[in-house]
Amino acid sequence: MLSQTVQNYIEARRAAGFKFEAQAGLLRSFAAYAEARGEHYVRASTAIEWAGRVAKVPQRARRLWAVTRFARHARVDDPRHEVPPPAFGGARCPRRTPYILSQDEIARLLQAARSYGKNPLLGATYGTLFGLLACTGLRISEAIRLRQSDITSDGLLIRNTKFRKSRLVALHDSTRAALEQYLLQKQAFAPRDDHVFVSLRGTPLIQECLDGVFRELVKRVGLPQGAGLPRISPHSLRHTFAVRALQTCPDGRERIARHMVALSTYLGHVDAAATYWYLQATPELLRDIASCCECHVENAL
Repeated sequence: MLSQTVQNYIEARRAAGFKFEAQAGLLRSFAAYAEARGEHYVRASTAIEWAGRVAKVPQRARRLWAVTRFARHARVDDPRHEVPPPAFGGARCPRRTPYILSQDEIARLLQAARSYGKNPLLGATYGTLFGLLACTGLRISEAIRLRQSDITSDGLLIRNTKFRKSRLVALHDSTRAALEQYLLQKQAFAPRDDHVFVSLRGTPLIQECLDGVFRELVKRVGLPQGAGLPRISPHSLRHTFAVRALQTCPDGRERIARHMVALSTYLGHVDAAATYWYLQATPELLRDIASCCECHVENAL
């Protein structure tokens, strides 16, 4: 009975447009655990016990939060379902402070990428891919899914992204020229594959492999790493793009609001709050905000 209630809830969430993959797995696991104990409704004590079966507290909180949301939904039809209390704290962990690359660091990374490997296509692929991330702010998953037909006269067509939304990303003439040059080189190697970026086997790139290559490039160019420092990853290129775009924000409340909405849309954020996060997560931007506030207060006195 509980498993069927869980399945109905999963189908309802997916019908509303959510992927609901990780949460679905957690709820099915909880339902199996509860039913093995002869329970057919959510019991707060059982939910807490099940969530506590993993080692890390943030994981426990996420597991319990999934059951809590389900229980609130199920309780509308049947009050026998109990809503568990937040026994392990909030379900959301604080986001890591992003590493913002300097122009020199990006240039060194791209130079190392272009000379990576013995096959010239390998260096061209990584150099063009990481360069595209740096100048457009794409997610790496969006870049590796690009097809040649997605390169249009108006820009890059990014289809069905993280939140099942599509958007158009404008391209600078220099970026378009670099893509066209790379595609000519790639065409001679893998003419049948429509993916923009391919491996030496002519197959689409895998994100795990790209992460490994990027880590090696970071070591080669000597970028700072270690305990207590922000982790540098391909996503750092997206973070850097967002921060640099915010630094060019014009003065004036209305112009700032329009700029933030435009940037949020460009980056494919489902909520503008994800864009505003960079203001609090980036020390450089916080210093700029503090300086503006100090000037405003001094002028008001």
